[in-house]
Order: sequence, then structure tokens, then C-alpha cells
Amino acid sequence: MAEQQQFHLLLGNLMSPDNGIRKQSEETYDNIPGQTKITFLLQAVRDASATEEVKQMAAVLLRRLLSSSFDEIYPSLPPDMQTAIKSELLVGIQAEGSPAIRKKVCDIAAELARNLIDDDGNNQWPEILKFLFEAVNSPDLGLRESALHIFWNFPGIFGNQQQHYLEVIKRMLVQCMQDQENPTIRTLAARAAASFVLSNENNSALLKHFSDLLPGVLQAVNESCYRGDDSVLKSLVEIADTAPKYLRPNLEATLQLSLKLCADTSLSNMQRQLALEVIVTLSETAAAMLRKHTSIVAQSVPQMLAMMVDLEDDEEWAMADELEDDDFDSNAVAGESALDRIACGLGGKIVLPMIKQHIMQMLQNPDWKYRHAGLMALSAIGEGCHQQMESILNEIVSFVLLFCQDPHPRVRYAACNAIGQMATDFAPTFQKKFHDKVISALLQTMEDQSNPRVQAHAAAALINFTEDCPKSLLVPYLDNLVQHLHTIMVAKLQELIQKGTKLVLEQVVTSIASVADTAEEKFVPYYDLFMPSLRHIVENAVQKELRLLRGKTIECISLIGLAVGKDKFMPDAAAVMQLLLKTQTDFNDLEDDDPQISYMISAWARMCKILGKEFQQYLPVVMGPLMKTASIKPEVALLDTQDMENMSEDDGWEFVNLGDQQSFGIKTAGLEEKATACQMLVCYAKELKEGFVEYTEQVVKMMVPLLKFYFHDGVRVAAAESMPLLLECARVRGPEYLTQMWHFMCDALIKAIGTEPDSDVLSEIMHSFAKCIELMGDGCLNNEHFEELGGILKGKLEEHFKNQELRQAKRQDEDYDEQVEETLQDEDENDVYILTKVSDILHSVFSSYKEKVLPWFEQLLQLIVNLICPHRPWADRQWGLCIFDDVVEHCSPSSFKYADYFLQPMLQSLCDPSPEVRQAAAYGVGVMAQFGGENYRPFCTEAIPLLVGVIQAATSKAKENVNATENCISAVGKVMKYRPECVNVNEILPHWLSWLPLNEDKEEAVHTFNFLCDLIESNNPIILGPDNSNLPKIFSIIADGIVSESIKREDGCSKRLANVIRQVQVSGGLWTECVSTLNETQQKAIQDLLNAA
Repeated sequence: MAEQQQFHLLLGNLMSPDNGIRKQSEETYDNIPGQTKITFLLQAVRDASATEEVKQMAAVLLRRLLSSSFDEIYPSLPPDMQTAIKSELLVGIQAEGSPAIRKKVCDIAAELARNLIDDDGNNQWPEILKFLFEAVNSPDLGLRESALHIFWNFPGIFGNQQQHYLEVIKRMLVQCMQDQENPTIRTLAARAAASFVLSNENNSALLKHFSDLLPGVLQAVNESCYRGDDSVLKSLVEIADTAPKYLRPNLEATLQLSLKLCADTSLSNMQRQLALEVIVTLSETAAAMLRKHTSIVAQSVPQMLAMMVDLEDDEEWAMADELEDDDFDSNAVAGESALDRIACGLGGKIVLPMIKQHIMQMLQNPDWKYRHAGLMALSAIGEGCHQQMESILNEIVSFVLLFCQDPHPRVRYAACNAIGQMATDFAPTFQKKFHDKVISALLQTMEDQSNPRVQAHAAAALINFTEDCPKSLLVPYLDNLVQHLHTIMVAKLQELIQKGTKLVLEQVVTSIASVADTAEEKFVPYYDLFMPSLRHIVENAVQKELRLLRGKTIECISLIGLAVGKDKFMPDAAAVMQLLLKTQTDFNDLEDDDPQISYMISAWARMCKILGKEFQQYLPVVMGPLMKTASIKPEVALLDTQDMENMSEDDGWEFVNLGDQQSFGIKTAGLEEKATACQMLVCYAKELKEGFVEYTEQVVKMMVPLLKFYFHDGVRVAAAESMPLLLECARVRGPEYLTQMWHFMCDALIKAIGTEPDSDVLSEIMHSFAKCIELMGDGCLNNEHFEELGGILKGKLEEHFKNQELRQAKRQDEDYDEQVEETLQDEDENDVYILTKVSDILHSVFSSYKEKVLPWFEQLLQLIVNLICPHRPWADRQWGLCIFDDVVEHCSPSSFKYADYFLQPMLQSLCDPSPEVRQAAAYGVGVMAQFGGENYRPFCTEAIPLLVGVIQAATSKAKENVNATENCISAVGKVMKYRPECVNVNEILPHWLSWLPLNEDKEEAVHTFNFLCDLIESNNPIILGPDNSNLPKIFSIIADGIVSESIKREDGCSKRLANVIRQVQVSGGLWTECVSTLNETQQKAIQDLLNAA
């Protein structure tokens, strides 16, 4: 008994407001053995003499214990104790007088039941099912509530008996939803029904069978909202999110109800926003289904706009110097976000016509709140209505610019917001069309001294404008822009010193950075105007409230340095580095959330780009804080739904619902900084190469585990990008060190290719893996690696075919429309991109291992053959052929044993309607001639007329065809060079010469110029022509090759070509004749070649 009382004391102390007592009690509690914990907790919950708080605490702890440590504790309990626990819980539910405690005991029972369903779906606690049936039919209200609560908490409680009991479950739910006497039973039954639907979201037969429960659920939503309970409405939002197809038979009723609740101003803001959330969520999860109910969507648009008008008059607004975060619960923010999402979900074709008139009317309203809302609405729909707004952008922009002169400062602010948003959404068209009007309007608005908040927003819009502005458009405005920005900067610096206000200065500094970033070397004349003031800010803005200003100024200085280049920046570089270093040494005193950290980290990387190798000396100071930031470990927690109610997203937590009443929470603070730091490490490795070698080991040890850092895509991308770069850095330490490092990363890279869920990140990982193999070469993969890699690539190819089938099936769906087709096209492009990466990896394996890898390749052979079947989409055939091109190029002559699989498709593809397929096939013919060996001779002969046909086609030089055509020209050249016996060289050569030069495909251009040199150096009569009459033509081919950069200085053939020209130079008359046919650019190109070689 004494022990039990001590335990009650302990439970009380666990709730103590005193941190010290609570921490100590937590330690004591953690050290109690599991079995004892269960006994004590259950006794405390059932102890009639204990206080309500102690019982609640015990119940919560017992549920958590079963949720987190079931497998460690429960199975090892003696059987009689297990039985006792089960019966105690069921007795407890029936005997407990307090509704709150009874609910908690139900949660424990549900948690235990969840864990007692075995792998085959048998419920090893049949008594609880019996209890449910009895309780739900009991006259006792408390028991009926308990049964529904347990079923809501764990709808999978029937396990593999669910199908057998389906009618009973349905009858039970219907009966409870029709309980006229007891509103709580109706509410609980509706939540339980929703929970059951959600847990069977993929069972379409069951959803259909239960569709007649939905009207009852909707009725409960309506009733409960007016009783101030939004739990059923939340369940409806979850259904819209997870099982939208369930709503289809009653979609009209669902939408009507949501619209009615949203429009009812007697309900709370939260409830109205949740009702709107049902419609908005459906626009994202079931857009095609919703597009058939446009009239209701059209009625919801004015509701969103009405929410956006719900603003407070605030006298202080225009002068505020600190920007508070938007109040995320406010109607205005909710309405704007809903509009943005519904426009993206349903598309502009539907949404723009619904909203255009409303916005126009709002903009003419005498009340500023309407004008503000109209402009914010325009900003919100830009992304979703992109195509439709683009065609009327002229009238929109002219209209919005008028509001930069509006009498109300918040409307002027909204106008700046709309301009900034459109500058991003419609770049670079927006900049090209409206640069003149927009720049002058924003500069004028930035003059608004009496409204700093408006000034700052105009500066922010200018940043958006310049970020995506083509340099050539910005240059003519530089004088005017710079003069304005400088004047404002000087004025605001004075204000900072006199009044301590900084908001506008923060934005202006970033505007200057953005202008410099776009203008690049054209910013040089203005450098001395800004640098002294900017340095002054960094030196003196040391107070805590100026951290952001200082960070932005550091960013600005480093961006200007990068823009103007090393020569201009160098005199200041040492001083700037000292300033940064000073901040850096105080870095250890900076708080973790200090905004300067991420600005510093990015500034270091820019300094590294500017200084190049000279940056190496600063690494010892920079790397410590950078590694610290890159190593941030986020706080994470696995929570059940009940715990989540105590944690809010405002504290920086984000939650992912894992289903089954479980959520995963992560504190997002520091994640962006971590990603930035990882990107910067990549930048150092890239810029400094062997200069970074000292740090390769610690960086690789940190980066490899980050390939599995699923909380942030950017971190995984940086980790992948760093791998080949780190190997390059480590090369200088010799092969043994390099191999050790490669062994450390290889397994993790292969596994990451197999498990990465995001296709953008996956393509980066695959790309990096391929680069690593090319770097490491033959022998870098062992048998286990090959086996695992083979399985993974096979899986990727199989998935590729399966996804295509799934897309075909979606095209047969009843909701299929043109917007669905657009989405399917996007998915298809994603898939093809992964296919290109499979091809990259195979390329690197073939080029490193040559023919000894062919036996391993055979497990993939049939899948690659499937890619080149004539009925497959062109991208499949293109990449399938590319893979066979690699087999021929790197694995010949053995490649010929697969000739039956690919030769005929390759030759047929030379005349394919798709230029990409023709290009892959033509390249294949070229490598057959160059590397294939004797067996390929007849096929080279067969290919020549087909290649010539493609080259001579009327549209062969059109933009979309030119690459394929140049590959055909190169292939003809390779056949003549390597397999002259397969073709009548003398007949083809004059044609071949007339097709030169190749301007687009630089790699193939090198082959053709080398062959041209061979022919000239051997004095080939056909190429030189009678009396060297072809030389002027050859000169112009060479000159064009230099102009289009197809001939590079470092290529061996540029020296050979220069020699050809020098030989002509000595025979005066011929030289004059050759040069006189060239235009000025061509003559300069020939001169450049002679000077360089």
C-alpha cells in the first residue's frame, strides 16, 4: 500500500510546475521496470480514492506505455496478469463515474486492442468485441458512448473478421446516428463512421457499401457546429483529403453544406474556415470530380473574398517597424490561401471567369478594405490562373499600377504586393513588357517617407522584379535605380541613427543586392557609392534588434563583390573578410535562431567563389560554425492524436498524419539553415578542389547519413551532390585514401537509389552515383554492389512500365478531362527523367567495366528491349536506343551477341518521326562503325542511304531536327573513316563536305573536324578539289566552326586546322582568294585560331 501511495505522489510530481521536481520525477518514473509500471498505473486509474488529476495522469501514461513499449513489456507478462489487465479495463469502463476518466480508459483499451491484433489479423482479445456489441445496445448512455469512442479510436478492431461483421457495423452506426434523444451519440457515431471510412480508404467496394451513411454524417456536421463542436467537421475535411471518392454520391450535398456553414457569420472563424477547407481540399484531391460542380465553386469564391475583407483598422500600421508574422487564424489570411489553392487545384480556365468580375467590383469600392482584398486576391490567383491571366496581363498591370497612387497606404501596400507577385509568377514576360511602367511606379512609391511600411514593400516588389529581369532590360535603368536606392539608403541610415527604425533599410539593402546580382559587371561604376555605407552598417549594427539588418547587409556586400568581380572587389576583400571573421568569432555567442547565421554561411560561399584558391586560408575559421549548422539535428516526436492537442504548429512544429491515430511531429527550426550549410559545403568542394582535402573526411562522414535525412529534400540533394566532388578533392591523397572514401559512400548511395521517395531528389542521387563510378572506374563495385544495383535498376524499369499502365487506366476514368491529362503529362515527364538517370548509371558502368559487365546486364536486357518496341512512346525508344548505343560503344565486339534484339529497331529508327529517336539511332550507327568490329559491316552499308535520306530531307536543318541531322552527318563521316570498305567514299565525300560544319552538337563536330584534317593532310583530291578550288569553302567551314565554338582551343584538331591555314598562308595568291570570300566575323575567327594555336 505504501508503495502505491508513493507512486501517487510521483504522479503528482510529474505534473509539477517546478522544472527541477518534474525532471527528477521523470527520471524516477523512467527507472521503474515496465511490469511494475503497468500494475501501478492500472491500480491508480482504478483507485476510487485518488484525485481526478492523478487518475488522468496515470491513464495518459498507461496509454503511452502501451503505444510505445508494448512489444518490450506486454508479451513477457504472465498469462494470468494479461487476462487481469484486459478484464480490469473492461470493468473500469463500466464502473467509472467520471466521463473524462472513462474516455481515457477507453483510449487505453483501444490501444491494447490495436496491439493485440496479430499478423494474420486475428483479434486476440475476443472479449472486447463482445463488450462492444453489448455496450452499443445498452440502455446506459455512458456505455454506448464508450463503445463508439473505442471504435472511433481503433476502427480496425474487428481484424480479419471485419467482412463477416460488416452489416452489423453498418447497422450499429446507422442506429446510433439516428438516436433522436442524444446529440452526443449522434456526433460520436458520425465521427466513428468517418474514422471507419478513412481506415478503409482503399477498399472501394466497402466505401460504396457505406455511402448511404454520408447523409447522416453531414447532418451531424451541421448539428454539432451549432453546438460549438467542430470535431465532425474536422472528420469531413479528413475524408475530403484522404478518401474524396467516398463523397461522390453525395458531393452536391457535401458542397452545399460546406458553403452554408462558411457563409454563416454566427459561427466561429475557425468553423467557417474548416467548412471552406472541405471545398478547397477537394479542389486539390479530386479536382476533376469538383470541376463538374462549378456552380457551387463559383458561389464559394465570394465567401473567400468576403473573408479577405475582414481586416482591422489599425492606426499604427503604416509606421510599424517590426513585421509580426501574419495572424494565421485570421479570416483574411485563410481566404487568401484558399483562393490560391483553389486556383492551383481547379485551374485558371474555371477559376478566372468566376472571380474576375468580383475583383473588378471590389477595386472600385470606396471602402479601402475591399480594394485591399481585391489586389491581394489578384496576387493569390496568379500561379493557378497563369495561362489565362497572361493573355490579359496588359489590362491587369495598367489597372494595378493605378493603385500605387491610392489614398490609403494599405491599398498602396497591396498594389506593391500584386506587382511583386506578378513579377515572380509571370517572369520574364512581365519584365519584358512592363519594365518601364513598373520600375517608375515602384521608385515613386518608395519615396513615400511618411509610410515606411509601404516604402519597404515597394522595395520588396523591386527585388522580385529585378531577380527575374533579363540583364539587358535592367541596364538602361541602372543610373536612375541606383540614384533612388542610394538616396533612400542614406536617408534611412540617418533615421536608424536618430530613431532606431530599420524596416525600410533592411529591404533597400536587399534591393541593392538584387540589382547588383542582375547587373553583374555593369554595377562596377556604382560600387564605390555603396560599399563604404554598407561596411559602416556591418561594423556598427551590433545590437540584437539589428541582427536581420546586419545579416542582409553582409549578403548585399558579398553579392556586390560577386557581381563586380575579383579585380574591383579585391581592395576591399581583406577588410570585408576581417569583418566577417569578427562576426564569425562571435558566432559561438550567437543564438541558434540568429538570422545572421544563414546570411553569413551564404556570404562565405560567395567570398569563396570570388577569391577562388585564395579563400583556402580562411577555411579553419569558417568550417567550425558551418559544420555545426550542417549537423543540426531536428527535434522529432511520435505522438498519438491525443498528445497532439497540446502541441501547436505555432511553436514551429509541423505534423504528418501517419494514420491509425498516430502523428509524426518535427520542429522545423534550423532546417533551412542546415540545408543552406550543406549546399555551401558542396560549393567549397566544387570551388577549392584539392584545397579542401583537409576537410573531406569529416564532411563525408557527416554527408553520407544525410542521404536518409527525410525531413528536408534540399539536405539530401546536397548530400548527393557532394559525393563525386569530395572524391575529386580527395584524389590528391592517392588511390588508397580515395578507395577508402568511396567504400564509405558506395553502399549508402546504392541504398538511397532504392529507397528515395521523391523523384527530384532521386534523379540527383542517381546522377551523382553515375559520376562517382566514372571517377572511380573499373573495379569500384563488388559483387554485392552489382547484385543490389541490378535489382534496383530492374525495379525502376518495371515501375516505369507499370506507371504508364496506371496513366492509361486514369485516361479511362469517369472524371478524366484535359486538366487531368496535363497532370498525367507532368507525371510522364518525371518518369522519363528517372529513365534518363538509369541510362546515366548504365553508361558509367559500361564505360568503366567494358564487356566483362555484360553477364550482369542480361537481367535488364528484356526490359531495355521492351523500351525500343515500336509501339512505345518516343522517349522510351530514345533512351532504350541510348543504352544499346553504350553497349556497342563500350562492349564490342561482344555486343554483337545481342544484335538480334536491337539492330533492326535501330536501323528502322533512323527514319522515325521523332528527331530524338533519329538522333539516338544515328549515334548508334556511328559507334558501330568506330567500335563495333567486323560483324557490323553489312549494317553500316545498309544504314548509309537511310542516313543520307534524313540529311537531305527538306526540313533537316529546322531547329527541332538539327541535332538529329548532325548526328547523321557525323555517322556518315565515321563510316567513311573507320569502315571505308562499306561505302563508296568517292561518291559520298563531295556531299559530306557540303553538309559541314556542324554547329549544334559539339561532340560530333570534333569527330567531323578531325576527319576533315585527316583528308586534307593526306591531300585527298576530292576534298581539295581540282587546283585546290575547294579551299575557300574549307576556310569558311573552319571559320564557322570557330564562331559557333565547335572548335575549342584545347582540342588537338585546332592545332591541325591552324597548320592547314598556315600552309595556305605561304602561297600568296591562294591565301588572298580564300580570305576574300570570308566576312568580317569569319576573318577574325581565322586570325584568332592562328594566334591561339
